[in-house]
Amino acid sequence: MFKIGIDVGGTFTDFVVVRAGESPRYFKTHSTPHDPSEGVIAGVRDVAAAYDLTPEVLLGSTELLIHGTTVATNTLIERKGAKVGLLTTAGFRDLLEMREGMKEDRYNLRMAQVEPLVPRYLRLGVPERVRWNGEVATALDEAAVVQLLEEFAQEGVEALAVCLLFSYLNPAHEQRLAELIRARFPAMYLSLSHEILPQIKEFDRLSTTVVNSYVGPVFGEYLRHLQERLARLAPLHDILIMQSNGGVAPIDDARRLAVQAILSGPAGGVNGAAYYGQQLGLAKVIGFDMGGTSTDISLIENSVPHLTTEQFEAGWKIAVPMIDMQTLGAGGGSIAQVDAGGILHVGPQSAGADPGPACYGKGGTRPTVTDANLVLGFLDPANFLGGKVPLDAQLAAQALHAHVATPLGLSTVEAAYGVHQVVSTTMAEGIRLLSVKRGVDPREFALLAFGGASGLHVSRVARHLQIQKVLIPTAAPVLSAYGMLNTDLQYAFSRSYTASLEQVDVAAVRALAEELEAQGRARLHAQGLADTAIEVNVTADMRYLDQVYEVTVSVPDLSLEPTALLQAWATNFHARYQELYAYHQQEQEIRLVTLRVTVLGRLPRVALPAQSAGREATFALKGQRRVYLGGWRDVPVYAAEQLAPGTALAGPALLESPFTTVVVEDGDTVSVDRYGGIELHVALETLVKDETRSAGLEQPDPITLAVVEHRLGSIAVEMAEVMLRTSMSQILNSSRDFSTAILDADCQLIAQGEGIPVHISALPPAGEAIRAYFGEEIAEGDLFVLNDPYFGGSHLPDITIISPIFYNDKLMFYAVNRAHHSDVGGATYGGYNPAASEIYHEGLRLPPLKLYDKGVPRQDLLHMLSINVRHPENFLGDLNAQIGSVMIAARRIHALLERYGAERLQRCVSEILVATERQVRQLIASWPDGVYKGETFIDDDGFDSTMVPIRATVTIDGESMAVDLSESSPQVTGFINSSYANTRSLAHAAIMYMAPAEVPKNEGSMRAVSIIAPRGLIVNPNPPAPVCMSTNHCGEEIIEAIFKALAAAVPQVVSAGFSRRLRFAMNGHDPRSGRNFIWHFFHARGGGGASQGYDGWSNVGEVNVAGGIRSPSVELTEERFPFFLEHYEFRPDSGGDGTWRGGLGATFSMIYEGDRPALLNTAGDGVVNPPFGLCGGQPGLPHIYRLYSNGQERVLRSKEVSVPVQPGDRIFCLSAGGGGFGDPQQRPPAQRAWDIKNGYCSAPED
Repeated sequence: MFKIGIDVGGTFTDFVVVRAGESPRYFKTHSTPHDPSEGVIAGVRDVAAAYDLTPEVLLGSTELLIHGTTVATNTLIERKGAKVGLLTTAGFRDLLEMREGMKEDRYNLRMAQVEPLVPRYLRLGVPERVRWNGEVATALDEAAVVQLLEEFAQEGVEALAVCLLFSYLNPAHEQRLAELIRARFPAMYLSLSHEILPQIKEFDRLSTTVVNSYVGPVFGEYLRHLQERLARLAPLHDILIMQSNGGVAPIDDARRLAVQAILSGPAGGVNGAAYYGQQLGLAKVIGFDMGGTSTDISLIENSVPHLTTEQFEAGWKIAVPMIDMQTLGAGGGSIAQVDAGGILHVGPQSAGADPGPACYGKGGTRPTVTDANLVLGFLDPANFLGGKVPLDAQLAAQALHAHVATPLGLSTVEAAYGVHQVVSTTMAEGIRLLSVKRGVDPREFALLAFGGASGLHVSRVARHLQIQKVLIPTAAPVLSAYGMLNTDLQYAFSRSYTASLEQVDVAAVRALAEELEAQGRARLHAQGLADTAIEVNVTADMRYLDQVYEVTVSVPDLSLEPTALLQAWATNFHARYQELYAYHQQEQEIRLVTLRVTVLGRLPRVALPAQSAGREATFALKGQRRVYLGGWRDVPVYAAEQLAPGTALAGPALLESPFTTVVVEDGDTVSVDRYGGIELHVALETLVKDETRSAGLEQPDPITLAVVEHRLGSIAVEMAEVMLRTSMSQILNSSRDFSTAILDADCQLIAQGEGIPVHISALPPAGEAIRAYFGEEIAEGDLFVLNDPYFGGSHLPDITIISPIFYNDKLMFYAVNRAHHSDVGGATYGGYNPAASEIYHEGLRLPPLKLYDKGVPRQDLLHMLSINVRHPENFLGDLNAQIGSVMIAARRIHALLERYGAERLQRCVSEILVATERQVRQLIASWPDGVYKGETFIDDDGFDSTMVPIRATVTIDGESMAVDLSESSPQVTGFINSSYANTRSLAHAAIMYMAPAEVPKNEGSMRAVSIIAPRGLIVNPNPPAPVCMSTNHCGEEIIEAIFKALAAAVPQVVSAGFSRRLRFAMNGHDPRSGRNFIWHFFHARGGGGASQGYDGWSNVGEVNVAGGIRSPSVELTEERFPFFLEHYEFRPDSGGDGTWRGGLGATFSMIYEGDRPALLNTAGDGVVNPPFGLCGGQPGLPHIYRLYSNGQERVLRSKEVSVPVQPGDRIFCLSAGGGGFGDPQQRPPAQRAWDIKNGYCSAPED
C-alpha cells in the first residue's frame, strides 16, 4: 500500500511517496497554474511509471493521500474569488471596508486603498441587534431579510457571508438567517461568523468569514474537479486536505471551511520541520523556507509549531488558528537596487518567474539574489533546478555591474557579495522580530532550512542570530509534501467567554470545554478513529483587564476543585506573561476572553529511513569551484546526497543536490545525521571577524551601511512590538498612539519604528533637553522621563521615556519611547482641557527627570507620578511597557556595538544620515525654484470664535528648502499653540509625506530644510501658553499650509486636505464593574485627502497620523464601557469631488448607559473649515457634533469642556471627508458610476 503527499506550488508540484516497507521517494513535476489538477494528474502518472505501475493501480493501492495547495491563497491574492453578498447588523455594513482605520504605510499619501472583498452595494444591513451580554435589543426583522435576499438574487451573488454583532455570544439571529437563506438559495455557499470564528472582535470575525465565502466556491470547485479526475483513474479513500493550522481535514470539511486552507501548502513544510527536529531530539526549531519570491519563517517549540490568530493575507485579517508564519519579501528573485542616497536595498520587489533573474536569459535586466549567488560561484550554472534551467553568469554580472556595482563604486563581485549579505541580514531580522513577538530567544533554537534557496544563505543567517546548529534534511526540497504525511486530523474550536478570572463560572467553563471536545470527537469518530488515537488540548486567550492583545495559556486540569483551578490558571497566565515580556503584574485583574479546544486524531507517521554509514567524504567529492567569500577561494564541491552518516568535513565548501546548494562558510563544520541530512555547526565568531576586519577604514563600505541601517530600523520596530503587546490603556494597545525611535549620542534621529508622524521629529529635542539638564551626570542604567512641551515634549499626555546606551563607559545612543497616556492629571480627565489658558491647567508637567538611577527605580518619583493621575494602575502599566520597550532596544544596540565596535558603528550612522540628506537634496533640486505661499485657518482657539491663521512661505533654492511660518498668528489664549519641538516635527512630517517611500525617516532628511518659527507665535509660543491640542491643531494646519504652498510647484507630491480631528473624551461610571472610566473617542475617523492618481482613503483620520491610530472594536468598546453603539458607517457625499475623490468620513451614534451623569470634553477642529480641495478639487464636508438629551438637540462646538451627559443621552457625530484633487469633470465616468452604485456619493441632480 502507498501513502502519498502532494504539494502544489507556484512552479513545481512535489510528491513524496512511501510504499509499505520502503524508503520515501521524491518527485517533482511542473505545476499548471491554469488548472492545478493537471499537474497533479501528470505527477501521478510519473510516480506510477517510476514504480512500474499504471496510475489506476497506484491510486487503487493508496491508503492515504494528503494534498496541500496554494489555490485558496492565490484566489485571495489575485482577487479571483466569488461574488459575495454580506449581511451584517444594520448600521454597521461598512466595518469591513473601514478595516479598523488601518493604512499600512502612513507616510505614503499616494497609494490605493485596499479594495473590499465585498463591494458596498452588496453589503446589506439586517434590522436586528444583540447587546454586549447576549441579550436581544432588537428582534430580527424576517420580512426585511426576505427583501434583502431578493436584492442578492437580482445581483447574481455566488456566495453569502453573515456576520452580526455579538453573534459569538448569541447566534440565534445568524442561525435563523441561515434558515431563510437556505430556503431561498438551497445551493448557495454560505458562511456564518459564529461557526467560522465564534469569538469577540467583530472585524476579526467579519474579515475571516468574508474570506471564507470569497475563496470557498473557487477552492471547493478545484477540490471537486481534482476528486473527479482522480476517481476516474481509481476509487480512492477520502482525500485529506492540509490545513493552515498544521492538521489535515476531510475534503468536505475543507470545502466548507476554505479559509482554513489559506496556508495549506507552506504549513506542510513547517510540519516537516517539526517532525524532523523531533526525530533528531530537537524540540526547538526555526523553520527557514526560502523560495524564489519570498521567505517563510516559523517557530517550533516542544516539536509543535507556534500558532497565531493575527494573520493578514492580501490586506485581510484571518483570525482562525494558523501556523505562525512570517513572510518576508526576500527570495532568489528579489531585486537589488541602490537608492538615491547610495544605500543598497534588496527586495521586496521580485523579478518573479517571468522574466525572472537576469541569468535566466528571459529578458530580465534587474539584478537579483540568484544573480548575485551565481556571480559569487555558489551556483553551478549547469545544475540549477537539477539542470532544467541553465544560467548565464555573464548576464548576471552585467546586471549587477550596471545597477549595483557602478552606483556604489564596487567591483561586480563585491556588489554581488553585498547583495548576499544584505538579503541574509533582512531574513535574520525577520526571524528576530517574529521571535520577540512570541517571546522566545532564537539562540536556543536550531535553524532548519528548506526551500530551494535557503541553503545558500542559512549559515550567514544563523551567524546573525547567534544560532549554532543548522539542519538541512535530505527532503528539504520537498519538505512541504513530506510534512503532510506526518500530521494529524485536527479540529480547532473556540468560543469567547469574557469574564474576570476571579468570577469565572467553573461549571460553565467545564461544560463549554466538554461541548467543544464532543464536537471534535464526533468528527474524528466519523473518520474511523478510535478514542485511543484522540488527544485533546485546552487553552485560553487571556489578558490583563485593560489590555487588548491576549496571551494564549494552557488551561489546568478542569477537574480540579474550583479555587485550586482558578489559582493554577492565574499562575499559568502570570508565568506565560513573564516569559513573553519579562515582567508581569500580579495585582492586575485577569480577563478570560476565549476558550480554545483542539482535538487531534493521531495518524501514523512516515518513518525516516536511517542510512548506512562508512563512506568517506571523498566518495561524494565532485571537484572544486572558485567562489567568493570576502575573497576568492577554491573550495571543494560535494554531492550532498552521497554524503554518508558519520561524515565530517570543514568549510569552506559547497554541498550540491539537484534542487538546492548549501554554502559552508569558513570555520563551519558539517556532519551528516543518521538520516542523511546535513548538520551545519556554525562558527559564530566568524561573522564578527568578517564585519570588523575593515574597522580601520575612514569610510564604512556601502554593504555594511545597508546592513546597519536595516538592523537599526528593526530594533526600533521591535521596541514598538513590545509596547503594543504590554501596554494597558485603550489609547495605546488598541489605537496605537505611541512612537519608538533611536537617537545617536548627539540626539540625532537615526531610526524609527511604528510611530505617529507628529511624534517622531520631536524626539531629538527631548533627548537634547535631557542632555542639557543632566550633562555629565548621565550614567549607565539611568532612565529619564519628561513630558513638558517646553523641554522637547509634544503635549503633556505624551510621556517620553529615554534610555541612554553606553559602551565601554561612553555614551553612544539613546532609545526613546513616546506614548500618549490616558490621563496626566490636571483640571480635566484625558489631558485635553479646552478651558486651559496656561499649561498648568493641562496636567502634571514633567521637565527632564531621572526615573531610574543607575538601574535602580526611583520609587519616590513613581509614587509621585501615580498619585497625580486618576487611574494609577493603568498609568504605571503603560509606563512599564515603555520601560520594557527601551530596555530591549538597549540590549539589541549593545549587541550591535559588540559586533561592529563603537567607532565603526558611529561612522556608519553618520554616513547613513549623509546618504539620506543626499536623497532629500536631490528631491528638492528636482522641484522648481521659487517662493510659494500657503494659508489655512483653525476654526478657533476655544476662547474666541475668530479663525486663527497658519501661513507658510516655502522657498526652494537649488537643493535647499526653507519653511517660514513667521506670518502665522501670534500665540493665542487657548490650547492650540504649538511648541517648537512639535512644529519642527510636523514640518518634517510634511517633507516625509512628499518624499518617496524609500527615503529613510531620520535626521538626514531634515538637513536640507530650515524652519523659521519666531518666538511668540502660535507655532513657537512663550510659556506658559497651553499647547495640549497642538499635536492635532495647529499641527494639522502646519502641514496643510506647506501642502498648499507647494501645490502650485509640485502638485504630484502633495495631497488635498485630510479630515481634521474629531475628538472627545468622556469621564463616567460603569455600573457593571463599579469602576470609573475615561474613554477616548477613536471611532468615526475622517477621510483622507485625494492626491494625483489616487482617491483619498476613507476612515483613516487626520494627516498627521494617517492611519497610525486605529479605530477600536465595537464589541470591545461595549464590553469595556457602558455604551450602546447604534450606528457606525461611512458618511456618503462627505468626500470632496474631483478627478480623484476625497475619502469618506463616517456617521456615528451611541447611547450612554452609565448609572450617573458623565462629563464630556470636545477637543477638535474642522467644524467651520472643511478639508480643502486642490487643483480644482472640491472640499470635503466638515465635522458635526451633536448631543441629544431629554429630546433636546445640542450642537456641540469643537472645543468644549465638562459637557454633562445624562444616562440615556445620545452622542451623534458626522466626521469630515477628505478634499478632492483635480477637476471633477475629468473623473472617469465608469469610476463615478461605481461611486454612485456603492452609495459613496449621490447621483447628480438633473
